[in-house]
Amino acid sequence: MPGYVIHLAIAEKCLEKNKNEKYNEFINGVIYPDETDDKYKTHYWNEMRSVNLYNFLKENKIDTSFNRGYFLHLLTDYLFYNKYIEYWSTDIYTDYDLLNPYLIAKYSVKLPNRIKKYVHTDVKNKKLKILSKELIDKFIEDLSNLDLEHIKEEIMEDPEEWTKVRPLKEP
Repeated sequence: MPGYVIHLAIAEKCLEKNKNEKYNEFINGVIYPDETDDKYKTHYWNEMRSVNLYNFLKENKIDTSFNRGYFLHLLTDYLFYNKYIEYWSTDIYTDYDLLNPYLIAKYSVKLPNRIKKYVHTDVKNKKLKILSKELIDKFIEDLSNLDLEHIKEEIMEDPEEWTKVRPLKEP
């Protein structure tokens, strides 16, 4: 799963483009799935720990800012691992920390107080190993341009396509 700051950067870009959203409600929806110990439940994970967007949509409407933020979070997780990154290792967590200061500044990310303790910005003398600024910027831009209602319709019409999991290689 992408780190909090990546999720919040996408949310900030979406909110710039969708002035009708209720800011706090949308942000709370975006961070909600990671604020629990039961991520299997909040992420609708299947046995491979991959988000099942279809199961989320069977149980939830995306008719509130909170639910649209929640759906965006799950969609972000799914697309990040199935369309954007090629490799996975635990180094990705250090990459999130290394990218945090850049993303906070570039996307004017406001960290809710309750998650500040989880967001690290003081990693020094390390280099990105899995991610790059360019990849994350493209990811944020692409996700912020998605029409959530259209994606919902695609998922409901072809759930099998949206539950495929691409195995990631180790670097």
